[in-house]
Amino acid sequence: MPLSINIIDGSNYFKGLLLLIRKDRQVTESEMALMRRIGKSLGFEREFCDQAIRDILDNEYIEDTPPRFSSKEVAEKFVKDGLAIACSDQVCHPAEETWLRTVCILNGLDEQWFRVTKAQMLVQQHEHHAPVIEAEDIVVQYTGAADKNPA
Repeated sequence: MPLSINIIDGSNYFKGLLLLIRKDRQVTESEMALMRRIGKSLGFEREFCDQAIRDILDNEYIEDTPPRFSSKEVAEKFVKDGLAIACSDQVCHPAEETWLRTVCILNGLDEQWFRVTKAQMLVQQHEHHAPVIEAEDIVVQYTGAADKNPA
Protein backbone atom coordinates (compact mmCIF):
# COMPACT_ATOMS: atom_id res chain seq x y z
CA MET A 1 0.00 0.00 0.00
CA PRO A 2 1.48 3.37 -0.95
CA LEU A 3 2.51 5.79 1.77
CA SER A 4 0.36 8.92 1.88
CA ILE A 5 2.24 12.11 2.67
CA ASN A 6 1.21 15.75 2.91
CA ILE A 7 2.14 18.39 0.36
CA ILE A 8 4.82 19.87 2.63
CA ASP A 9 6.63 16.53 2.88
CA GLY A 10 6.25 16.07 -0.88
CA SER A 11 7.72 19.50 -1.62
CA ASN A 12 10.53 19.01 0.89
CA TYR A 13 11.29 15.60 -0.63
CA PHE A 14 11.83 17.02 -4.11
CA LYS A 15 13.60 20.17 -2.91
CA GLY A 16 15.85 18.12 -0.63
CA LEU A 17 16.93 15.92 -3.51
CA LEU A 18 17.62 19.01 -5.62
CA LEU A 19 19.87 20.29 -2.84
CA LEU A 20 21.60 16.91 -2.74
CA ILE A 21 22.40 16.84 -6.47
CA ARG A 22 24.11 20.22 -6.31
CA LYS A 23 26.47 19.13 -3.51
CA ASP A 24 29.14 17.96 -5.93
CA ARG A 25 28.56 21.01 -8.20
CA GLN A 26 27.50 18.89 -11.18
CA VAL A 27 24.28 17.29 -12.32
CA THR A 28 24.76 14.09 -14.30
CA GLU A 29 22.37 12.58 -16.83
CA SER A 30 21.61 9.71 -14.46
CA GLU A 31 20.77 12.18 -11.67
CA MET A 32 18.50 14.11 -14.03
CA ALA A 33 16.66 10.94 -15.08
CA LEU A 34 16.11 9.85 -11.49
CA MET A 35 14.97 13.33 -10.45
CA ARG A 36 12.42 13.35 -13.29
CA ARG A 37 11.07 9.96 -12.16
CA ILE A 38 10.84 11.14 -8.56
CA GLY A 39 9.26 14.46 -9.51
CA LYS A 40 6.62 12.67 -11.60
CA SER A 41 5.90 10.27 -8.72
CA LEU A 42 5.41 13.22 -6.38
CA GLY A 43 2.97 14.88 -8.80
CA PHE A 44 5.21 17.58 -10.27
CA GLU A 45 4.97 18.50 -13.94
CA ARG A 46 7.94 17.49 -16.09
CA GLU A 47 8.54 21.11 -17.18
CA PHE A 48 8.74 22.22 -13.54
CA CYS A 49 11.15 19.39 -12.72
CA ASP A 50 13.38 20.12 -15.71
CA GLN A 51 13.53 23.83 -14.87
CA ALA A 52 14.29 23.15 -11.19
CA ILE A 53 17.07 20.71 -12.13
CA ARG A 54 18.57 23.16 -14.63
CA ASP A 55 18.49 26.04 -12.15
CA ILE A 56 19.64 24.31 -8.96
CA LEU A 57 23.39 24.83 -9.42
CA ASP A 58 23.06 28.58 -9.79
CA ASN A 59 20.07 29.34 -7.57
CA GLU A 60 21.60 31.09 -4.58
CA TYR A 61 18.20 31.85 -3.06
CA ILE A 62 17.41 28.27 -2.06
CA GLU A 63 18.58 27.66 1.50
CA ASP A 64 20.77 24.61 1.83
CA THR A 65 18.83 23.25 4.79
CA PRO A 66 18.36 19.48 5.00
CA PRO A 67 14.68 18.52 5.20
CA ARG A 68 12.89 17.39 8.33
CA PHE A 69 9.96 15.11 7.60
CA SER A 70 6.77 14.34 9.49
CA SER A 71 7.75 10.69 10.02
CA LYS A 72 10.77 8.41 10.03
CA GLU A 73 9.17 6.37 7.26
CA VAL A 74 9.20 9.36 4.90
CA ALA A 75 12.78 10.19 5.95
CA GLU A 76 13.92 6.62 5.25
CA LYS A 77 12.39 6.70 1.78
CA PHE A 78 14.02 10.07 1.14
CA VAL A 79 17.47 8.86 2.22
CA LYS A 80 17.16 5.70 0.10
CA ASP A 81 16.24 7.82 -2.94
CA GLY A 82 19.06 10.21 -2.07
CA LEU A 83 21.52 7.33 -2.01
CA ALA A 84 20.16 6.03 -5.33
CA ILE A 85 20.80 9.45 -6.86
CA ALA A 86 24.15 10.04 -5.15
CA CYS A 87 25.42 6.60 -6.18
CA SER A 88 23.87 6.64 -9.66
CA ASP A 89 27.26 7.26 -11.27
CA GLN A 90 28.74 4.50 -9.03
CA VAL A 91 30.55 7.10 -6.92
CA CYS A 92 29.05 8.69 -3.82
CA HIS A 93 30.61 12.13 -3.46
CA PRO A 94 31.67 12.86 0.15
CA ALA A 95 29.62 16.09 0.28
CA GLU A 96 26.50 14.18 -0.79
CA GLU A 97 27.08 11.48 1.80
CA THR A 98 27.70 14.03 4.57
CA TRP A 99 24.50 15.85 3.67
CA LEU A 100 22.47 12.62 3.71
CA ARG A 101 23.95 11.73 7.11
CA THR A 102 22.76 15.14 8.35
CA VAL A 103 19.26 14.33 7.09
CA CYS A 104 19.43 11.07 9.06
CA ILE A 105 20.41 12.89 12.25
CA LEU A 106 17.66 15.52 11.85
CA ASN A 107 15.07 12.81 11.34
CA GLY A 108 16.22 10.40 14.05
CA LEU A 109 17.53 7.70 11.74
CA ASP A 110 20.20 5.35 13.02
CA GLU A 111 23.80 5.60 11.76
CA GLN A 112 24.00 1.81 11.38
CA TRP A 113 20.84 1.85 9.25
CA PHE A 114 22.49 4.45 7.00
CA ARG A 115 25.70 2.42 6.62
CA VAL A 116 23.82 -0.78 5.75
CA THR A 117 21.49 1.03 3.34
CA LYS A 118 24.43 2.73 1.60
CA ALA A 119 26.30 -0.58 1.27
CA GLN A 120 23.22 -2.23 -0.25
CA MET A 121 22.82 0.64 -2.70
CA LEU A 122 26.46 0.44 -3.80
CA VAL A 123 26.13 -3.32 -4.40
CA GLN A 124 22.96 -2.74 -6.39
CA GLN A 125 24.66 -0.03 -8.48
CA HIS A 126 27.80 -2.14 -8.98
CA GLU A 127 25.67 -4.99 -10.29
CA HIS A 128 24.01 -2.52 -12.68
CA HIS A 129 20.52 -3.03 -11.29
CA ALA A 130 18.10 -0.19 -11.90
CA PRO A 131 17.56 1.55 -8.59
CA VAL A 132 14.29 1.10 -6.75
CA ILE A 133 12.76 4.54 -6.39
CA GLU A 134 10.99 4.84 -3.06
CA ALA A 135 9.02 7.89 -4.20
CA GLU A 136 7.17 5.65 -6.63
CA ASP A 137 5.47 4.15 -3.55
CA ILE A 138 4.34 7.55 -2.23
CA VAL A 139 1.09 9.40 -2.83
CA VAL A 140 1.04 13.12 -2.07
CA GLN A 141 -2.27 14.14 -0.54
CA TYR A 142 -3.11 17.73 -1.36
CA THR A 143 -6.02 17.76 1.10
CA GLY A 144 -7.42 15.42 3.70
CA ALA A 145 -5.88 12.80 5.98
CA ALA A 146 -2.21 13.38 5.20
CA ASP A 147 -2.57 17.04 6.25
CA LYS A 148 -2.81 15.87 9.85
CA ASN A 149 0.94 15.19 9.85
CA PRO A 150 2.88 18.13 11.30
CA ALA A 151 5.53 19.62 9.07
